Amino acid sequence: MELSFYKGKTVLITGHTGFKGTWMCKVLVMNGANVIGYSLNPPTNPSLFEITNMNGHITSVIGDIRDLESIKSCMNKYNPDIVIHMAAQPIVRESYTNPVYTYETNVMGTVNILEAIRLNGSVKSFVNVTTDKVYKNNEWEWGYRENDILDGYDPYSNSKSCSELVTSTYKNSFFCNRDIAISTCRAGNVIGGGDFAKDRIIPDCIRAMENNEEIIVRNPNSTRPYQHVLEPVCTYLFLAQAQYLNKNLQGNYNVGPDDKDCATTGNLVDLFCKIWGDKASWKDISEAGAPHEANFLKLDCSKIKMLLNWKPRWGIKDAIEKTVEWSKVYYSGKDVNKVMEEQISEYLNK
Repeated sequence: MELSFYKGKTVLITGHTGFKGTWMCKVLVMNGANVIGYSLNPPTNPSLFEITNMNGHITSVIGDIRDLESIKSCMNKYNPDIVIHMAAQPIVRESYTNPVYTYETNVMGTVNILEAIRLNGSVKSFVNVTTDKVYKNNEWEWGYRENDILDGYDPYSNSKSCSELVTSTYKNSFFCNRDIAISTCRAGNVIGGGDFAKDRIIPDCIRAMENNEEIIVRNPNSTRPYQHVLEPVCTYLFLAQAQYLNKNLQGNYNVGPDDKDCATTGNLVDLFCKIWGDKASWKDISEAGAPHEANFLKLDCSKIKMLLNWKPRWGIKDAIEKTVEWSKVYYSGKDVNKVMEEQISEYLNK
């Protein structure tokens, strides 16, 4: 995967202070891009954004994606060539607690970024990052395709389904006759170094290890398309580049691992314990009456493989090994920037 295209390009990333956003900033900085970030302050403490001192390497604008005037001001000041929209309320269980905030952020946030793009005119490529959970989940044993029904169950998933529809409406209503390509990317669950979010299985595993505790698993039999964070992050950039050069490649794309790397949460934690070592173990505390979360979910990624000649580079074992490597460097008190740069170079050169 060649990302030298980004040298000298101005790229606006919403949600840049988050886990995925920080990894994307790091990839772009390494490839010579002029990175503008627009986001709230980092959502966790500690945060990967602060640990890596990313603020010193990009232009960071602290703002709320729900504030149309603020995002318009940022767009008009920096006139980006490319926009990657990742700002979101991303946690399923949190969406049950704060559904209004979830919809305001994930739906109206998408409206606001697209409206700012419509009024500005500098952007040639836009990618809206959504989720594999946008689909109406029938608990099928086969993967969902891009033309399957969008109808996320919980407030988070449904808000992302709405975000897809908003993107389609803006694309059809305002951008058909303009020099801009617009796509959405539906990615599976990501893991990687520097994710400190609550209610995510690998961060929960790492926290348990650092506290010398047994790992607690809520849904050990749930199947998810787990992948290392660099898989979707680099794919978003690859797609943004491809459609910038050829507008015919715009569309909706699934981004996920091959079937062999779609694991149950229990199997994922088994593999984590094996790789971490130090007598790591876990226990099942499945909750009766817990908020609904999808049980079986896979993606069919044939479209992006065929049109963009894309394929996953790291399997589930690689993803966990890289996450454990980062975590052990961090908790030993060493600088994680070097290990991140090494992992990025290894991934891009694979």
